[in-house]
Amino acid sequence: MLVAIDTATDQASLALHDGFRVRAEQTWEARRQQTRQLSPRLHAAMRHANVSPEQLSGVTVTTGPGSFTGLRIGMSVAKGLAMAQTIPLVGVRTLDVIASAQGRDRRRLAAVLQAGRRRISIAFYRWQGGSWHIQEEPHLTTWTKLTEELIEPTIFCGEIDPSGADTLARLGDQAVLLPAAWRLRRAGFLAELGWRRLKRGDVDDPSTLTPTYLKHPV
Repeated sequence: MLVAIDTATDQASLALHDGFRVRAEQTWEARRQQTRQLSPRLHAAMRHANVSPEQLSGVTVTTGPGSFTGLRIGMSVAKGLAMAQTIPLVGVRTLDVIASAQGRDRRRLAAVLQAGRRRISIAFYRWQGGSWHIQEEPHLTTWTKLTEELIEPTIFCGEIDPSGADTLARLGDQAVLLPAAWRLRRAGFLAELGWRRLKRGDVDDPSTLTPTYLKHPV
């Protein structure tokens, strides 16, 4: 049983995956209360799924980008589980989780997170060989700068606020905003990504895995 933990932003999520199906999943607005909320929700999910800590075979966690505190909380809990149960740990880019939830499309895909101070974290993807592959690494920008640089039709998903949605709407066919349910970052997809890597033996060292922060302002 794999446990997936994502507290990278104010939107938090967790899931349990047995390698064939998602046994439990929760996604909620944490409102900077990840420290208080994560462990009770994880324990409740394991209890409802009738899963004990000894049955866990791996843990996966988002590594960033995201908020400083949010990433630290998820990473700490994930590392604690991995070391306490002596199970593998897999770190996954936060924006990869958003991209992996989207269906096949020939257009470029933009995955977005809110970064505060009117900035966004964004990465671009292309569909290749049956899945989305990152083409432009996560970086900080603003909606204004992004619209000035957009040169081809792009579909947008992730944490897009009303201001961002209004900006994209003014771009017409150049920018397609996916429905709210498709934009939601869910730990079930994080678990899928983590499980694939776990099967390949592609795991991380809990002593060296660290969060990824985008520090440089635009």
